[in-house]
Formats: sequence, C-alpha cells, structure tokens
Amino acid sequence: MQDIQAYIQQVARFLDEMVQHASDDELFAGGYLRGHFDLAVGRLELTEQPFEHAELTGSVQQSLELAIAGGELTEQDQHLVLGLWQQLQQLS
Repeated sequence: MQDIQAYIQQVARFLDEMVQHASDDELFAGGYLRGHFDLAVGRLELTEQPFEHAELTGSVQQSLELAIAGGELTEQDQHLVLGLWQQLQQLS
C-alpha cells in the first residue's frame, strides 16, 4: 500500500509542477487527467481494500476510454491527455 501512496503523491506533485511551465493546452490536459485520476483513487479508497498500481491505472484508463467514447474530448485533446497519461504511468 505504501508504494501506491507514493505513486499517487508523485502524480499529484508532477501535475502541480506543470502549472509553472505548461501551455494552456497542457494545463487543460493536466486538469482533465487529474480529475479522472482523483476519481479513480477515490473510488478505490471507498472499497476500504488495499489496491495495487495496476488496479489504479486500469481504472483511470477505463474512465478515459469511456470519456473519449462519449465524445468529451476533441482529437487534439485526446492526444494531449493520453500522452500525459502515458508519462504519468511511467512514474514509480
């Protein structure tokens, strides 16, 4: 459980630090992704069961896929959000 908490903190720190140097489009992608990420964390924490990195990333991925299928993002925004999501998955 400590590893997942460290990962959650790393993601939050990464997204917070983006504010200092990111373009408007990158800020949008970061904010949008943070919403999906925080929602996934919250849902998993509500189960009151330990969860792993794979469960969290799977939950975020599913949430993003549903949003894209629902037409929430333009093609350009999809590219930005999914690119950022790939970066965040590499944090450990």
